[in-house]
Amino acid sequence: MGVTERLARVSSRHPWRTLCAWIGAIVIGLVLALVFLPGNLTTTGHVTGSPESAKAERLFYRDFPPDKNAVDELIVVRSATVTARDPRFTSFMRSLLAKGRATGVVYRTRLLGVSSDGHAVLIGVQRKADVDPLLSLVKEEDGRGGFSVVMTGGGTLDHDFNELSQHDLQSGELQVGLPAALIVLLLVFGTVVAGVVPLVMAMVSIVVALGLCAVIAGIFTLSVFFINMLTGMGLALGIDYSLFVVSRYREERANGRTEPDAIDWAGATASRAVLFSGSVFVIALTGMLLVPSNVMKSLAVAAIMVGIVSVFAALTLLPALLGLLGDRVNSLRIPWVGRSSGQEGRFWGGVVREVMRRPVASLVVFTALLVALAVPAFGLNLGASGVSTLPDRLESKRGYDALVRSFPQASAAPALVALPGDVRSPAVRAAIARLRGQVRGHPPFGRTDLRFASSGDAAAVGVELGGDKTGKQALDAVRWLRSTAHRDFSGTGVRVWVGGDTADNVDFIDAMNAWLPIVFAFVLGLSFVLLTVVFRSLAIALVSIALNLLSVGAAYGLVVLVFRHGIGSGLLGFQRVGAIEAWVPLFLFSVLFGLSMDYQVFLLSRIKERYDAGQSTAEAVTHAVASTARLITGAALIIVAVFSGFAMGDLVMFQQMGFGIAVALLIDATIIRSVLLPAAMKLLGKRSWYLPRWLEWLPRIEIEAEAPAPPLPSPGS
Repeated sequence: MGVTERLARVSSRHPWRTLCAWIGAIVIGLVLALVFLPGNLTTTGHVTGSPESAKAERLFYRDFPPDKNAVDELIVVRSATVTARDPRFTSFMRSLLAKGRATGVVYRTRLLGVSSDGHAVLIGVQRKADVDPLLSLVKEEDGRGGFSVVMTGGGTLDHDFNELSQHDLQSGELQVGLPAALIVLLLVFGTVVAGVVPLVMAMVSIVVALGLCAVIAGIFTLSVFFINMLTGMGLALGIDYSLFVVSRYREERANGRTEPDAIDWAGATASRAVLFSGSVFVIALTGMLLVPSNVMKSLAVAAIMVGIVSVFAALTLLPALLGLLGDRVNSLRIPWVGRSSGQEGRFWGGVVREVMRRPVASLVVFTALLVALAVPAFGLNLGASGVSTLPDRLESKRGYDALVRSFPQASAAPALVALPGDVRSPAVRAAIARLRGQVRGHPPFGRTDLRFASSGDAAAVGVELGGDKTGKQALDAVRWLRSTAHRDFSGTGVRVWVGGDTADNVDFIDAMNAWLPIVFAFVLGLSFVLLTVVFRSLAIALVSIALNLLSVGAAYGLVVLVFRHGIGSGLLGFQRVGAIEAWVPLFLFSVLFGLSMDYQVFLLSRIKERYDAGQSTAEAVTHAVASTARLITGAALIIVAVFSGFAMGDLVMFQQMGFGIAVALLIDATIIRSVLLPAAMKLLGKRSWYLPRWLEWLPRIEIEAEAPAPPLPSPGS
């Protein structure tokens, strides 16, 4: 008896003890979330370790006292009728600044300039506390007396990103993804109770995983977006794993097993596949933990934690629920859609038989289609989505638009050139002057200032950087500044580090570009080894990896077509942007390989079961695809529904991620599993199971235990 069967047996025989243990875990998870999450989340994405931007920041805070001229927020006051010299404008400004000081969050304010038309004034604000009271004041004053008052800056942007992530979580994932997933479950199972059970499992997994992540957030600050990721992955994995187990239980009951035996054998078969698939998913996501980025680590932590909890819940809590419900899991049957699991579907049976009759044509046509969809991926340009991509209703976006119109070179996020070394030498002084002169003629840079450390062994040049700090223009400008500064100070004896928020984004994008092939190699190598060991076939492993790469490539190409080239973006409600979010391709690759392994293992294990029983490869493939396609497609549609909730939000980064995962899994569950895999295995025939003799030493791992024949009914029953 395997560990999964033992867990299923113990949990189902002692259901109330199991339920009490999980209720305790839920309570603890909620308490941990309330204690550790507040104040330990950030909207800032940065590279961990010691990139150039981090070195510049450390030197600046070590050697230079707080700058009284530095600003955290920028307020633009504009009047359409009077100029800044008008007494009414002056009176409004005095009133606004007095109210700002009364909020208790304003440390210092200063006038930064008047617009060229004289109708707008720019105020810089240094904060000493949270931005919320000041933001409320700005919204109250906007429009009063005919004056427009808007604000943007680091605190305002953080506030809006938090608000938007919560809005997207509620309106997209919970109000769209969750109901859509329930509809798919009802169609797959045909009964209300069976459809609701996986949703319950998913919600339990999310709450418990949230508590575990909260503890990690108390030690290492996590990105605020990990909550969105944890919710989405929790719904996807929790529902998927429960779907397979409940389906197997119903299949065993339909085959004549008693309720306890059906639970045990669901634990010995489907639960074992869940344990294997979940382990592969977690291992695939660990590759993201290697990437030096707090965003990637946060998203990986969320996915890994909810993956572990979802697996453990499927192995223990679900058998306990089935032990209590028994056949009542089939209660409230829905007319016309209720059908037993494992029954061969006419539609998919017809598809796979047609594919098997014309394997070459099927393989060539659909491979060419996916390759064509993948071609635009060669134009994959990594970047970042900043304030310019936010909805116009948000304060930081309104303030940004006002800055672009009236003060195009103003910014609360300047670039910083840190110069450690002997900065008193004539050569260094000349290089500093030369750099400042070059910067003045290079938009979008504005004014510069120069400071020397009291020790004389460091200097810093601050450079105003207008526009969106994560936009292409700003990123290109910082790259130019770095190359120019490194060239100008070559041979002077001082080092040059260019930092600031935009430089941090440059380092982040460069890190994603550098780590993308490393994570690819890690996940592909892991998948190849595991598939070879489990199915004892080099051909199966190579074909599986090639097909997964086709689906990922097609997803990349579609993301580029929609978001960079704008094809269908208006119809789908997406923004057309200049770059794909830097973390999205790497995250998509890891998650898609982890999720597609569920379907791969589920389908191939059924194929191998039939093949080992004496059927030909073609017969085994035909039966396995026809009998499992409905379930695999339903599981994929659930994940598509969940991640479509991401895509329907306003955050461009989650639009790209949600759309990419949705289309890739849709391709994977239909074209890959029902067309390309059967066609490839038909052409390979017995060679599908080829394993060289020198690999015979590989351990034998059985995904599903061999179940004995169901017991005969007792006399008189």
